[in-house]
Amino acid sequence: MIGYVTLGTNDIQRAAKFYDSLLSEIGAKRFMETEEFIAWSVSPELPALAIAKPFDGNKATIGNGVMVALEVKSSEKVNSVYNKAMELGATDEGAVGTRSALPGFYAGYFRDLDGNKLNVFCMLQQNA
Repeated sequence: MIGYVTLGTNDIQRAAKFYDSLLSEIGAKRFMETEEFIAWSVSPELPALAIAKPFDGNKATIGNGVMVALEVKSSEKVNSVYNKAMELGATDEGAVGTRSALPGFYAGYFRDLDGNKLNVFCMLQQNA
């Protein structure tokens, strides 16, 4: 069970503003915060997403192959979160739509202001 995922940032205030606005699209709010770390969640019982300045004091860098996936309940919500990310200055990594790898998988991919890769997705209802 994942408790939380942390993404590195070199500008905590800029990243906080981005994630405050982006994650409000799915009802997440800050629940833990220090000068070096902020975490958001929709519920204390569910996994969280956090940003942090690296503990070792070195520059935050992007993890090649690392991605955080945010699950939502509908394609409309996928669209709204993806569009919000673009509005906030994120970089497109794959526009919203269905993906052939998994039937019913609807997703959009983007990179945040620090270059961290995220995905927002839902599973569409399949006709039996």
